[in-house]
Amino acid sequence: RRFSTRPPLLKNRVYPTSVRREEELETLTLMSASSRVPLITLWTTNWCTSCKAVSPLLRELIEKEGVGEEQGSVSFVEVEADSPDLGGIGGMALRYGINSIPTLLAFDRQEPQIETKVSKLGDLKDKNFLRTWLEKEASRHGRGGGGGTFSGLF
Repeated sequence: RRFSTRPPLLKNRVYPTSVRREEELETLTLMSASSRVPLITLWTTNWCTSCKAVSPLLRELIEKEGVGEEQGSVSFVEVEADSPDLGGIGGMALRYGINSIPTLLAFDRQEPQIETKVSKLGDLKDKNFLRTWLEKEASRHGRGGGGGTFSGLF
């Protein structure tokens, strides 16, 4: 690998605490854009029982199995959609088209990848579906596509 033209593989990153304020999410999307590593967000609430099943599955795939690292890696954080500092369910969640909980939404170049968000519970509990979805999102490397303001045209 000493003279390889291929960039070194980056490790996935899982943020240990949930996002509860708008500034925290903005900081993480900025860090994601500067490192060209997509930010995967799982939008949850404290009362959501399905979220408690989906979160550990995602963490296992990202943290323990390293899904997405071969494609360029991802970072992951949970966002508490009902946090008052995010405007509650009608605040930031509404801005990003989160209309059911739990929902997976990737950010690339600070743009939400609306076209690839996942909110169907069957898909969110399907390990094979999640593996494929994470690999696809990881392969963006800051090239966008699949959503955002101009549907990835720029």
